[in-house]
Amino acid sequence: MPEIVIQPATADRFDDAEHALTGGGDGHGCQCQWWTLTNARFQSTSVAEREQLLRGDLSASVAPALIAYVDGEAAGWVRVSPRPIQQRIARTKMIKDATAEPLDDPTVWAISCFVVRKEHRGQGLNAKLLDAAVEHARANGARVIEGYPVDAAVGKHPANDLYHGVLSTFADAGFEEVARPKPDRPIVSLTVS
Repeated sequence: MPEIVIQPATADRFDDAEHALTGGGDGHGCQCQWWTLTNARFQSTSVAEREQLLRGDLSASVAPALIAYVDGEAAGWVRVSPRPIQQRIARTKMIKDATAEPLDDPTVWAISCFVVRKEHRGQGLNAKLLDAAVEHARANGARVIEGYPVDAAVGKHPANDLYHGVLSTFADAGFEEVARPKPDRPIVSLTVS
């Protein structure tokens, strides 16, 4: 049985963050900046610029993400931070029209992005990352945590589209569906305080 440890994504773990993000999917190009930048800004930045933005993110006093290690290797990533830090959420019609929580409330956190390296998929890392993300948010002042997963039971979804997480994983962690702006895209919520 592999040893799985989940740690905050901090500045001293930048190389581990990069390793986790570059093992499949769009993590390398995105550098987990999709949700933190407006669309125009994201489109106008290079991968190197996004890497520098991520470096800055990891220097925050509260880690904006967590890294999963499998037997010491950085194998997975989850972004979890106050929703206002993730600017694109407030600009995403599907979310802003369906959430009951004020978009500028820093006690509402969002779990918005998962990455698991290809060689570590199928080990339940997303569920472990989600559980750790809930605890991280709770410990750092979250009142409510939202997620924007894909309902994999509705239609077909390429693996790259599953970076939002999967509805069944959120449901298993106690999240409740609060809206469904698209047939395969629910909004889920968990009250933690």
